[in-house]
Amino acid sequence: MIKISNKVKNAIKNNKPVVALESTIISHGMPFPKNLEVAKKLEQIIEKNGVTPATIAIINGEIKVGLNSEELEMLAKKDFIKVSKRDISKAVSEKLNGATTVSSTVIIAAKTGIKVFATGGIGGVHRDFNNFFDVSRDLREIAESDVCVVCSGIKSILDLPRTLEYLETEGVEVIGFKTKVLPAFYSNSSPYELNHCVENYKQVASVMYAKWKLGIKGGLILTNPIPKEYSLDYNEIERTIENAQKNKVMGKDVTPYLLKKINDLSGGKSLEANIKLVYNNAKVASKIAKAYNETTNKNL
Repeated sequence: MIKISNKVKNAIKNNKPVVALESTIISHGMPFPKNLEVAKKLEQIIEKNGVTPATIAIINGEIKVGLNSEELEMLAKKDFIKVSKRDISKAVSEKLNGATTVSSTVIIAAKTGIKVFATGGIGGVHRDFNNFFDVSRDLREIAESDVCVVCSGIKSILDLPRTLEYLETEGVEVIGFKTKVLPAFYSNSSPYELNHCVENYKQVASVMYAKWKLGIKGGLILTNPIPKEYSLDYNEIERTIENAQKNKVMGKDVTPYLLKKINDLSGGKSLEANIKLVYNNAKVASKIAKAYNETTNKNL
């Protein structure tokens, strides 16, 4: 049920570094043709750093790890359903087209032996948690899968401190990359301090190696701030989110609705920031994948 492209299969077989990419950022995160441009650019950034990209999606019920150019274009143009963990079996059994979220991408990456995954921001505890008990599956999946998730923090539309507390309960290391505070997705800082930070790729690779060598199951999150020149003001984004939340939307529609609303209210600045941060995450993830590959080879 899982079809790995020859390029990705050869990299895994020959113990070469691979970086997984989700597909909802293409199908649900951006309009066409910008989404296709971003999808191609992400793979180019990873390849430029000497690593094999593995964009993951479900096409006609088949889980694909590594897409060709025609499949990327199909993903960007056609109507794909959003596939979280709970939706994988339905999409496969009914031969649907599905774009993978963070949670489903992490599962598939772990099943195929890919240790590093680059995305924009992860899900978390929603701000209206007291009313709707809404917690993203991303958190539990990261806690249960041996994958390093490189992101620009928790999506800023969410409840950041509650999400950090949840991750602590699940035993997930949230590590700042050259930062001691949690990046807030569109913003390179927030009021929330992190317990761990690293200054280079080898340090991240060492943490990954030590965790899994000790048999401590589960992933870790590397929070990589959006580059300073593209960072939006934290307080301004907070005000924009408050305005966007005036119309109540529930369930899996919350994130895409709010992201679109924020983009409209910010005059398109948030979409551009989103693109820049995910490019930066792909570059950092590539370097971490190489460092982890070197660390494991050295310790064989």
